[in-house]
Amino acid sequence: MSEKAVRMALLLHNVRSSHNVGAIFRTADAAGVSEIFLSGYTPRPTDRFGRTQKNIAKTALGAESYIRWDYVSAPGPLIRRLKKNGWHIVGVEQDPRANDFRTFRAKRKTLLVFGNEVRGLSKILRDACDSLIEIPMRGQKESLNVSVSAGIVLFSVNT
Repeated sequence: MSEKAVRMALLLHNVRSSHNVGAIFRTADAAGVSEIFLSGYTPRPTDRFGRTQKNIAKTALGAESYIRWDYVSAPGPLIRRLKKNGWHIVGVEQDPRANDFRTFRAKRKTLLVFGNEVRGLSKILRDACDSLIEIPMRGQKESLNVSVSAGIVLFSVNT
């Protein structure tokens, strides 16, 4: 019998594409994520007037309606609060300190942090994380789309 999966949440900071946000919502639902935090200029499922954002809805296929989500303008206070409440903060980013994602298993409440499609996570945000993981790249390209990375990591670390 397999162990029960641990509580998993995501933080998307400065992800610019609403299509990526929607795809991550859909994948997060399939992977059993409990909550998604959006920060910086990351698009939200609804605008400030409560109107549905069509590009997110199109790619999320309804997941944005039933995965709990919240917006915070800056990620620092959220990360500090979650750490205080026993969460393990894990940044997904290429960094000399990062470990191969295949070696990481979530053993307690875990927040996975994903950043901008081009710039990734800032040094300040990487430093705020308890640990960093990365997906090794074998080809000529140095990165994957953020929604693809989220899918790979989500189905690896919480199994």
